Amino acid sequence: MERNAASGVQQDVVDLGRPIAYLALAEGTPVLDRARRRIGVVDQVIADIDLDLFHGVVVHTHPLPGRDLYADRDQIAELYEHAVLLAVTVEDLHEPRDPGPPRRDGHPRGPETRLEAGLRRAWDRITGRR
Repeated sequence: MERNAASGVQQDVVDLGRPIAYLALAEGTPVLDRARRRIGVVDQVIADIDLDLFHGVVVHTHPLPGRDLYADRDQIAELYEHAVLLAVTVEDLHEPRDPGPPRRDGHPRGPETRLEAGLRRAWDRITGRR
């Protein structure tokens, strides 16, 4: 893993795995920009399950403490088992417009470590994000 000193963005070589549907996308899954640099992890999948409509994902950026940014479905190139590949750069993402639906308990965990997830949740509580 390399770190770009200018931006603080981690550059990972990631085995993307097979393409998946949004229903299989887990919180904590790495998010890569169009240059395949890791910019964060999936914080929340935004979808209307009843209508089978995928709207996008909330990305929690790295390095910690990070911030939440929204990637619309049109800004996402592909969803894979081990990563979300964006069609844009992190600068093209925007702040989430509303808090979105509540988190689903028991949602599958992705490759984010327990420590990273705990630190992210603690920071979200401290800053009042959740």
